[in-house]
Amino acid sequence: MELLRRPIFSLLLLLSLPISFPSISLGSAVQGEDGHREEEFTEELLLKPLPDRKVLAHFHFENTAQRTQSYGRHHHLFPKAISQLVKKFAVREMELSFTQGRWNYESWGGFDPISSSNAKPPGVELWATFDVPPDQVDASWKNLTHSLSGLFCASINFLESSATYSAPEWAFQPASGNLRYGTLPREAVCTENLTPWLKLLPCRDKAGISSLMDRPSIYRGFYHSQRLRLRPAKIIADGADSGIVLEQTLTVVLQPNGFRTKSSHSSENKISPTWAMSSLLGRKIEGRCVLAKSSNVYLQLERGLVAELNALKENQEFVGTTVLNDDLIKNPAFEISVKPDWVLKEVGNLPTGSSSLMYGYSIGKSTDSGPFDLHLTWKSPMVWSCPRPPLHASRFLMGSGNERGAIAISLRSTGLNEGLYGSNKDKESCVLPVNVFQVVPWYIKVYFHTIKVFIDEQRKAVPDVIEKIRVSPSEDKVLPGVMEMVLKLPCGVKSAAMTLEFDKGFLHIDEYPPDANQGFDIPSAIITFPNVEAAMHFNQFSSSDKSPLLSRFREKNPVQSYTEVLLVPLTTPDFSMPYNVITITCTVFALYFGSLLNVLRKRASEEERLLRAKGRSSPLSRLLAKLRRKKEVEPQSSTTSSSLFSSKLVVKIILVAAIAICWQYFG
Repeated sequence: MELLRRPIFSLLLLLSLPISFPSISLGSAVQGEDGHREEEFTEELLLKPLPDRKVLAHFHFENTAQRTQSYGRHHHLFPKAISQLVKKFAVREMELSFTQGRWNYESWGGFDPISSSNAKPPGVELWATFDVPPDQVDASWKNLTHSLSGLFCASINFLESSATYSAPEWAFQPASGNLRYGTLPREAVCTENLTPWLKLLPCRDKAGISSLMDRPSIYRGFYHSQRLRLRPAKIIADGADSGIVLEQTLTVVLQPNGFRTKSSHSSENKISPTWAMSSLLGRKIEGRCVLAKSSNVYLQLERGLVAELNALKENQEFVGTTVLNDDLIKNPAFEISVKPDWVLKEVGNLPTGSSSLMYGYSIGKSTDSGPFDLHLTWKSPMVWSCPRPPLHASRFLMGSGNERGAIAISLRSTGLNEGLYGSNKDKESCVLPVNVFQVVPWYIKVYFHTIKVFIDEQRKAVPDVIEKIRVSPSEDKVLPGVMEMVLKLPCGVKSAAMTLEFDKGFLHIDEYPPDANQGFDIPSAIITFPNVEAAMHFNQFSSSDKSPLLSRFREKNPVQSYTEVLLVPLTTPDFSMPYNVITITCTVFALYFGSLLNVLRKRASEEERLLRAKGRSSPLSRLLAKLRRKKEVEPQSSTTSSSLFSSKLVVKIILVAAIAICWQYFG
């Protein structure tokens, strides 16, 4: 009877699973006992054509977890490895990025949320804030770097040394007393870093938008940056946060395949190449991730492109042939293969006067009829430009030789500062604040008192331009040099430059990397415009009211840009000389000790026995001995042989000792 009850009980248990866990079967969110959603996951993709005939693909995944009793021990959607890491090391905010290539601020823009938040310096960049006492921040930072190094198969543990990280106070956002910042400019980025990053997603790369991440397609791009950002979800009245949000973004700049096959002298090159998601990323979207609350794809048209399309309304060539609506879906410039589910238009105070457009597609609706693949076909040439930051920042080295040099930071006007402050640029009270944050390694001895500032190619007094400055001098093998400053530039400035002199230090031979002759890297400087915000507001529809990507666009973050990574050549020793010395020394010692041991191990009595044995074995010698009736060996021969060998032994020992003494004295 008991055996019959067990199958019935198992069957009832299986039938009750969908009723007991409706949120897991539906896959959109996990709800708690009070009806509130404890965990949510969304996936979004943004495609944007660029003026230089390239395409920007921006993947955005967001995972939210509320703080519950099981927080850090068990999760349905939120990655357990990240939650345990946050709980163990008391991490409040953190950002980690792996980047290959450099963002082109002149062609791809620098005055939009993507370029300000996702354009990162080459290599690895890590910053974090901790909810621990100030004396425990460094220990938490070191433990965090080791954990992230093992989690993402990278050399992040090199940031544990105090000579590789710094503690910004106010020039780096977000400014906090428990903030630590470090970079590894030469860190190589490969699939070993992308695979652990994808494993943090609920569906990994098996379903949904993440299935488009084909490795060969991503790594052949001109620029790609994978980013992981942790931040608190909400701030409760008592000051505590209600949960944590994990943002995972992947920004890739790709070149359509059709552009490379055309001849450079063809007239068709003026037209941007036609592209599709399958040709750019190598795959189509077969369906949405069942665990995602929303799965959307956006196609964004820049303000400059929309302005050019609106200018076609006044062109008599297209009057009567094509009607341009406000959504610009039907236009003579390009054609979209899939009709969007909704169209969003940018609203608010726009600096250029034109607004951006956003075409939205819901993957759940589009994949019902088959795989989703968006095509964009260009019909006529279009020329436009992306919005750039008020000042274009660049950095370079001055001087020559292996003894000293100078670092120069140049700021050139892009015309946006005149548009933002056009009405007040003639007033003396109008200033454009610029924050500069720069970290130099300890072996670059920067003389901060040698700073020189030039405005419109005219040298100015330092107090007249630098409003605030904080300097932390470097300490050999202990601390890097840190410089934070606030520049107050006139609103109508055309160019500004700043120079710093430095001396090149010397490293121990054990501190040189294997490729020391290539040079040593100085991390990128960070230029921030605190009064210029990179925010975009779109008119919301019901399907996009809770879009995390559009919510990030609405955040008022300051415009930020990174300069180039500098390559400084240092004096390097002749690494072949130690090899030559070791080789010849080992050869001499081998000859010396070999000869000495050979002499010391020989014995005269053994040689005599060998000679006797050899003499006895000869039939001729035995026959002659019998005929002459003499012994084979006279008794005196033993004494003579012993004296002969003893004299030879003494001579050899004296000779070897004399050679060793001469070598030690003259060598």
